[in-house]
Amino acid sequence: MQWRLDSGVLSVTRGGKSLLRKRNNLDAAGITESQWRRQWESSRMFLTADGEKDKDWGNETIRWNPQTKWLEIKLPAPLGHLANQPHGRYRLSATVEFSYRGGEVAAQAATGAIRYDITRRPHPSDPARDRWYIDASWKMAPRPAPSIDELRQNPVVAIDVNHSHLAVAVVAPDGNILGNPSTIGLDLDDLSATMRDGRLRAAISGIIATAKAHGAHAIVIENLDFAKARAEGRERHGNRFSRGSNGRGFRRKISGIPTARFRDRVVQMGYNAGLSIVAVDPAYTSRWAAQHWLRPLREHHQQTTGHHAAALVIGRRGLGHRARRCVTGNQAAPAEAAR
Repeated sequence: MQWRLDSGVLSVTRGGKSLLRKRNNLDAAGITESQWRRQWESSRMFLTADGEKDKDWGNETIRWNPQTKWLEIKLPAPLGHLANQPHGRYRLSATVEFSYRGGEVAAQAATGAIRYDITRRPHPSDPARDRWYIDASWKMAPRPAPSIDELRQNPVVAIDVNHSHLAVAVVAPDGNILGNPSTIGLDLDDLSATMRDGRLRAAISGIIATAKAHGAHAIVIENLDFAKARAEGRERHGNRFSRGSNGRGFRRKISGIPTARFRDRVVQMGYNAGLSIVAVDPAYTSRWAAQHWLRPLREHHQQTTGHHAAALVIGRRGLGHRARRCVTGNQAAPAEAAR
């Protein structure tokens, strides 16, 4: 490392001081010389590639596909004859996955630069259990967050998160809808955690593409949190059903809405794409959408549902407008403007 060169202090043994101490105290370390040498040779076997933002999967030399779990390595010219993929690439026959925070790695690989480190780590007592490991890392460049007034000068993409789909509406700065509202399927029932996260990232990628196409600078979502409803379980809350088929259906819908995971993924992927996330109060969005916006929207967009109207209300709140329609226009009420 550069700081070691500048200080004039260099490591004698690849692997650091810990490995050097083991060599000088084999009995205390509980290993033989041959076992130590195997650890030393393994520490010298590594492959590192820095990330590149504008390249597929965030890296030109090492690429990892989150969906199919394959790993490709760009071979140097002398080893080009070993390639089994186009452009001098070698794809491993075994699948590769990240057991810790794999969803965040996949989200970063889909939208930004990512660095990979491939290392070999021998087993202390069983050579047959030696393993190769891949580590991923990336750096988030800090940038000042734009003010809410700046974001409101451009269109926003509003999202209404539901049990099996996302309702998407692009809202202009004046509070009117742009184009046709759309629906992104999000059927996550009976899927593994990896598949659920993959579909969630694919849906967010579609939202980001919509924002880029309409010149939006922000994504507006509801500040939902069903932790209280999950903690209450069967206890009755407000006017909702607590038992029977209706109660079971309500709890099933609550558990099927990926609120926390969606929030985390959209914040990370939106940041990588240069988009801001605005969270608004979810109170009465569906009720006022059905009361004030569903009928006029259907006059121009026959396929509009109540969820699309709710997304419009969410977008209007993010832009600082009233949720309800009134003859005086889109001016916010004093209480809403202050909030």
